[in-house]
Amino acid sequence: DKATDPSVAEESWECVQRFCEQVNADADGPSLAPRLLAHKIQSPQEAEALHALTVLETCVNNCGERFHNEIAKFRFLNELIKVLSPKYHGAWSSEKVKSRVTEIIFSWTVWFPQEVKIRDAYQMLKKQGIVKEDPKLPEDKILPPPSPRPQNSIFDTDEEKSKLLARLLRSSHAEDLQAANRLIKSVIRE
Repeated sequence: DKATDPSVAEESWECVQRFCEQVNADADGPSLAPRLLAHKIQSPQEAEALHALTVLETCVNNCGERFHNEIAKFRFLNELIKVLSPKYHGAWSSEKVKSRVTEIIFSWTVWFPQEVKIRDAYQMLKKQGIVKEDPKLPEDKILPPPSPRPQNSIFDTDEEKSKLLARLLRSSHAEDLQAANRLIKSVIRE
């Protein structure tokens, strides 16, 4: 609840991180978390829904393949679609929330091209005219979520870059996330 608290203007990154850690620590975490988040994403309170979407994106980036498998199921995708569809919550969901949900589903079609259900769900939204055009992803959302870290990471050899990357990724500023993207790309090129 603290990670999605609508009474605070900005997300508590400490609470969001703790939520992700709990998802990873609990054997049922990857299957329970999407259901909990779906309920919050459908909240009539815009702040709560937006915070829940941030938690969802953070989990996609930090909770691994079991979490990815859960969000790629129609059961979860349908909960997101309800936020957009005028037959369900789309009539009263805020434009900001609907835009963010659309952006997230579209980004997953890019990040997880092997997940047919995600692509099918997004194509259905387009066919029904709920999504008119593909959203333009901000630069800080272009890289796919990281895969499990290998034993000898390229960042293990350069502690200074590793610390800089960790600091940039903890930041909530778009410029820092873009800088992290550039740093990752430069290290991969090396």
